[in-house]
Amino acid sequence: MIPRRNGILLVETFTILILNGVLATYMHSHLPTTLFRCCYAPLLLFQGLWYYRIYIVGHEAAHKKLIPAHLLLNEIAGSLVLLPLLTPLNIYRKIHYFHHGFNRKDPHTSALDTFVVKGKYRTLKTAYYYVVWYLSVFCGGFFLHSLVSVILFLFCPPALARKISPAFNGWNYKDQLKAILLFLAGILIHLWVFTFFGKTAYLLSLGLPMLVFAWLLSMLVYVFHYDTTMGEHVRYNVRSVNRIPVLSWILMNFNEHATHHQYPNIPWYSLPENRSELPEEFGNKNQSTRNLFVAVIRQLKGPHVIYQP
Repeated sequence: MIPRRNGILLVETFTILILNGVLATYMHSHLPTTLFRCCYAPLLLFQGLWYYRIYIVGHEAAHKKLIPAHLLLNEIAGSLVLLPLLTPLNIYRKIHYFHHGFNRKDPHTSALDTFVVKGKYRTLKTAYYYVVWYLSVFCGGFFLHSLVSVILFLFCPPALARKISPAFNGWNYKDQLKAILLFLAGILIHLWVFTFFGKTAYLLSLGLPMLVFAWLLSMLVYVFHYDTTMGEHVRYNVRSVNRIPVLSWILMNFNEHATHHQYPNIPWYSLPENRSELPEEFGNKNQSTRNLFVAVIRQLKGPHVIYQP
């Protein structure tokens, strides 16, 4: 019923998540302070990356690819895996489907790196948008924005949610109640770990890794779309990067992002063998680099600011 690769994926994801927390707590209890700090730094980075793994497992569930033959089990598994991230699966799906359907359609639609400046004080407004961009990408701002968005759509009336964002067309009170219950379940997970295992274990297994995840997510979440083409052909406004050993395993071939946008039904483990290059007119612009680290650094160029009367 569960595809073998995804069954292994789920066991692997939960097992390593738990082992990360156990190892961090053990190191804290048994190593001298200075040695612990030196040893914990790389583990903490790995923990943050592993929370990104959880986010991408949720991404597969949002696309109904985790357990495609049994959609109820897909919903349950996806909801459970996202609990530590305080992300209800149905909100994740709504926002992500909108991203796929309208990715960089125009400067106002699903284009996070683009800001439109109108009227007076253009220099001041431009400076403001540059600050917003750098905080969003390099200081965890995109994660904070996502968390605020989730909380907003959890509690505002569905009719208002649909007015705020077209991503929530079709959103109703049943969807909202489900999202609230999932969000509360995530909070209970955090409270349970804090209460049962103590403050130190909580910080080492959940609190600090979440902060690193927030930083990593913000740097990486738009790297496949930053400064790419814009227009009606939304599935081509994207780039892929080359595979990186270990990192591509952690991030489940997310580097094959152009293939994913062209064929979102391909499961994560089949993306490399089904790599689909962009049409030349899009590839020439979007594939300016296939190096992930170069793509991240290029975001230092800042946002795309459009001036209108």
